[in-house]
Amino acid sequence: MPDHSFSDLIRQRGFMRLWTARLFGTAGNQMLMVAIGWQMYDLTGSAWDLGLVGLYQFLPALLLTLVAGHVADRLHRGRIIATCILTQATVALVLVAATQGWGAVGAWVSRELLLAVSVVLGLTRAFQMPALQALTPTLLPPGLLARGLAFSSAGTQSAIILGPAVGGLLFIAGASAVYAACALVFAVACALILLLRYGHIPPQPEPATLRTLLAGVAFVWERKVLLGAVSLDLFAVLLGGATALLPMFARDILHEGPLGLGLLRGAPAVGALVMSGVLTRWPLRRRVGRTLMLSVALYGLCMVLFGLSTGFWLSMALLAIAGGADTISVVVRQTLVQIETPDAMRGRVSAVNSVFIGASNQLGEFESGVTAEWFGPVGSVVLGGIGTLLVAAMWTRLFPTLAGRDRLDVLAMQTRPAAASGPSSPG
Repeated sequence: MPDHSFSDLIRQRGFMRLWTARLFGTAGNQMLMVAIGWQMYDLTGSAWDLGLVGLYQFLPALLLTLVAGHVADRLHRGRIIATCILTQATVALVLVAATQGWGAVGAWVSRELLLAVSVVLGLTRAFQMPALQALTPTLLPPGLLARGLAFSSAGTQSAIILGPAVGGLLFIAGASAVYAACALVFAVACALILLLRYGHIPPQPEPATLRTLLAGVAFVWERKVLLGAVSLDLFAVLLGGATALLPMFARDILHEGPLGLGLLRGAPAVGALVMSGVLTRWPLRRRVGRTLMLSVALYGLCMVLFGLSTGFWLSMALLAIAGGADTISVVVRQTLVQIETPDAMRGRVSAVNSVFIGASNQLGEFESGVTAEWFGPVGSVVLGGIGTLLVAAMWTRLFPTLAGRDRLDVLAMQTRPAAASGPSSPG
C-alpha cells in the first residue's frame, strides 16, 4: 500500500468539500448544545435534566440504528446528510422563536421544549452519523484513509474548539443569538453537502428483511477486533465522560460564567486538535493496539484528576490532555472499522458504530447526571474515571487480538506473539 503524502490528501476535492461541510456542521452542533445545556440549567438548576438532554438524544438513535444503517447503504449518502443538517437548522430557528417570542406572544421556551428538540436532534443524528462515516472512505484511496480520518478529526476538533467558545460568547447577548448563528452555520454546511459529487451507484433492489437489517450487527460480532474496538469506546466514555456536568463545574465549582463553560467544552478539542495534527503528519505505524489501550487509560486518569481539580486553568489543561488521548483512540478505532468493512456494508456497520458512540456520549451524559444526583458532580466524575481505567485493563485481556494489533492496514496486519496466545474474547 503506497504511502501518500498530506498534499495528496488535500487534492481530493470531494473529501475536502465534505471536510469543510463537516467543520461548519460540527461547529453549529456544538454551539447549539452549549446554549441548550446552559438554558436548561438556567430553567431548572437540575443535574437530572442535564442528563435527560443526553438520554433523549440517545434513545432515538438506538431505536432507529438498524433502519438508518440500511438507508445509508441504499440511498444517496450525501442527500441523507444534507437533510439531517437542514433539520438541525430548523430546530435552531424554532429555538430562536421560542426564546425571543413573536410580537405579543412572549418567550415560550421550556424544559419540555428543550427535551423535545433533543429528541429531534437524536433522530437526525441517527441517520447522519452512519451516512457520514460510510461516505468518507468512498472519497479517498485506501492508502490515504488513516491520514484522512486523522485530518477529519483535526477539522472536527477545530469546530469543537470554536463552536463552544463562540457559543459561550454569543450567549452574553442571549440564547436567541446563539440559536440564530447556529441556523446560519447549518445553512452553509447544507449548501456544501448539496454541491458534493461522488460516484454513487444504486445497489440492486433488496427488501428490508430482518436479516439485512441485522447484517451490520452480525458483521461486527463475528470480527472480534471490531467488537472490541467499538465496545471499548462505549464503556470507556460512558463511564468517564463529564460533558453534561460542565455547567455545574463551571458555575458551582470553578465559579465561571457562560464564557467559562464554552472554554471548558472546547478544552478537550484543543488537545484533540493538536493530536490530530500530529497523527495527520505522522500516522501511527506500529503497536496500534497497545497505543489504543494506553490512550484510553490516560483519558480515564485525566477524568479522575479533573474531578478533583478546583482550579479553572488546571481543569482546562486536564480536559485538553484527555481530548488528545481520546483522539488517538478515535483514529485507531475508526480506521479499523472502515478499512475492514466492504463498502456495501459500511452504512450498516457504521450505524452499529454510531450507536456505540452515541451510547458513550449521550447515554454517558445521562449516566453523569444520575450519578451526580447521588454522589455530587465531583464524585460522579472521579468514579467514572476510575471505571474507565478498569475498562482499559479489562479490554486488554478480553480482546487480545485488538490489544496486540501491530498495524492498521489489513495487508500488513500482525499481532505480538504474547497477544496471540492470550485468552479468547467473549462471544
